[in-house]
Amino acid sequence: MTVGTPRTLPWDWYAGTVPDNVVIDETAYVETTFSFYLYRSQEPVGVTIGRGASTYLGTMFDAGPRGRITLGDYALVHGARIICDAEVQIGDYALISWNVVLMDSYRLPSDRIERRRALERLAVAWPRHLNADSWHDLETVQKPRPVRIGRNVWIGFDACVLPGVTIGEGAVVGARSVVAADVPAYAVVAGNPARVIRQLDFEGKRDDGC
Repeated sequence: MTVGTPRTLPWDWYAGTVPDNVVIDETAYVETTFSFYLYRSQEPVGVTIGRGASTYLGTMFDAGPRGRITLGDYALVHGARIICDAEVQIGDYALISWNVVLMDSYRLPSDRIERRRALERLAVAWPRHLNADSWHDLETVQKPRPVRIGRNVWIGFDACVLPGVTIGEGAVVGARSVVAADVPAYAVVAGNPARVIRQLDFEGKRDDGC
């Protein structure tokens, strides 16, 4: 993919730029810089988009100051919201459908009183963003936990993957599932919370035939 100088996309409908700490392979495709509208990562490399990978309209890289997001080779993300305050990894050949939410952080305290205090602070903050480290002095804020999506995973539309979850290679997540626990490799899961409904027979072969 050719990125202009400044870092714009020739076909883009949105008058934005690709952040300097985003690394995009020359064979990858990003439909619009609007995907970086909520991007705030200050890491040396905040997003890596691998060989042949694609992101389409509606995909949003909602990365906090310490967020790191990786799209593997030939991964396809179509309209997902990636909420990242630590690390979200999407493996090679993964397929992420529209309206999927991948979140490594809840960004608010679990205690209702502390949550109310946090929302009152947000009302007078600028910029008006929620990050996991915004409320470091509140006791019930959970630390971000990395989300890892394995190679050749398929996640159906409207699914939500919660903090700390690892989805194993070749697994399939049904549409509108809420994934709160790790998913074994080559399992099909569905529901809220997502449960294994069948195990795929991959005959000991990797998805690349090896």
